[in-house]
Amino acid sequence: MIFEKDEVLKGDGTPYTVFTPYSRRWLEKLQTRWMEVPQHEGAPEKVSFYLASYPVEKYTHNLFKTNPLPVPELSEMGFSPVQMTFPSASVARGLIKNYDKTRNFPALHGTSKLGIHFRFGTISIREKARNAQFLNGTYLNELIWRDFYSQILGNFPHVVGHPFRPQYDRVEWRNAPEDFEKWCQGRTGYPIVDAGMRELNTTGFMHNRVRMITASFLTKHLLIDWRLGEAYFAEKLLDFDLASNSGGWQWAAGCGTDAAPYFRIFNPTEQTKKFDPEFKYIRQWVPEFGSPQYPKPMVEHVFARERCLATYKKALAE
Repeated sequence: MIFEKDEVLKGDGTPYTVFTPYSRRWLEKLQTRWMEVPQHEGAPEKVSFYLASYPVEKYTHNLFKTNPLPVPELSEMGFSPVQMTFPSASVARGLIKNYDKTRNFPALHGTSKLGIHFRFGTISIREKARNAQFLNGTYLNELIWRDFYSQILGNFPHVVGHPFRPQYDRVEWRNAPEDFEKWCQGRTGYPIVDAGMRELNTTGFMHNRVRMITASFLTKHLLIDWRLGEAYFAEKLLDFDLASNSGGWQWAAGCGTDAAPYFRIFNPTEQTKKFDPEFKYIRQWVPEFGSPQYPKPMVEHVFARERCLATYKKALAE
């Protein structure tokens, strides 16, 4: 993270629970402290203290020196090789510069896929945030979302396993294991949903726009408890992060930090028209799309939407 849970607070010292004012204060805090960083050539660069790298070399003379200890083999610690391709830790500057234009289209190589590296600390989030300041504000905003959900988890730990807004615990979820299994397998009859689930099952990654669509479908169309979906993503995602995963699922289910959220119900067909109009992403992951082998939609959109709204309204009325 850039800031810990108690470093970006309201004027009264309490944590933010809405992203937009949090992000404004986050950006303001960057401007409160600056430092000069030496460059390879030319004059030192002035950067925010909070985004500066930490040159450990200048402090090594203070460290206790000892002979190297033997490092255990990975196999000794219970690890074994897997046949998976992991995203690169390096990203072209052009991709970040165009991020706001390409990030919503899953058929494009338009996102950085750096989540796994942020998750495990294999790259510097400060360096990426420092670059994003000048390359693309939308990308920087995504890094602020990581801090926001992290401080929500830190300040409101009940969000692990429970909705941020307790009244949403009254929602009557359907007990439908067969429907849940179809969603897991990517056999819902909604191509954009199925493509996302198959991408996840095959690669351990899912495009962010499609994450929102698939999560909305499970919770709003199928009325299946968001905690089941959150747990499934936790099992499958290479970039799984508890704070972001819980926050994202509660955003989709309408029980999180959003101000007026429960009536946001994505229409998978309309999402496809906007973000995969030529079905390139869908055909990559659902080769039987358009053939008799592809299943019919498991639920009709208008019916599912009305059922969802009625269920939520009943829970909140109570």
